[in-house]
Amino acid sequence: MDNSQESNLIKFDKEKTELLVPKYKEILDILGEDPDREGLKNTPKRVAKSMQFLLHGYSKDPEKILRSAMFTEEYRQMVIVKDIDFYSLCEHHILPFFGKAHIAYIPNKHITGLSKIARVVDVFARRLQVQERLTTQIKECIQNTLNPLGVIVVIEAEHLCMQMRGVQKQHSITTTSDFTGAFQQAKTREEFLNLIK
Repeated sequence: MDNSQESNLIKFDKEKTELLVPKYKEILDILGEDPDREGLKNTPKRVAKSMQFLLHGYSKDPEKILRSAMFTEEYRQMVIVKDIDFYSLCEHHILPFFGKAHIAYIPNKHITGLSKIARVVDVFARRLQVQERLTTQIKECIQNTLNPLGVIVVIEAEHLCMQMRGVQKQHSITTTSDFTGAFQQAKTREEFLNLIK
């Protein structure tokens, strides 16, 4: 992706960029690098823009996203959006964790555009996070906005803070889940889990 395409996805705050650049330059210096050498000369600015992109979820309202495509509908069966790719940053080490989110809800007079579910995942993922909170925030947003008969969120993710440092376990997957309403019944949860396999 070139810079013009990246700029179309998010508007960079010039003032924030100017504040961040000297701080990243100082970090490079503290770590023993020469921030003025050719390969690193523009790195502080690139990182400043990169962090704004990676954390742009703070400037978005996920409930507003769901309401922007909310429709009255009498459908009352499970709606599943599975294998939603996401990328986030662990708040403990500011290293990536990434994976897939699987979400279902049972409408109670209202449905939303399917792409809006994926956008909600992205909004919460593009913040400093822990996987457990990410799971619950997505669930609560859908429950509070659509007021469905139930919501379930399952997230499977790999954490680079476990793979690159610390215990260095390369193929570990962390799974979290949270649910409301109809999904508190084991039979309904089991149907969902069978459908996302």
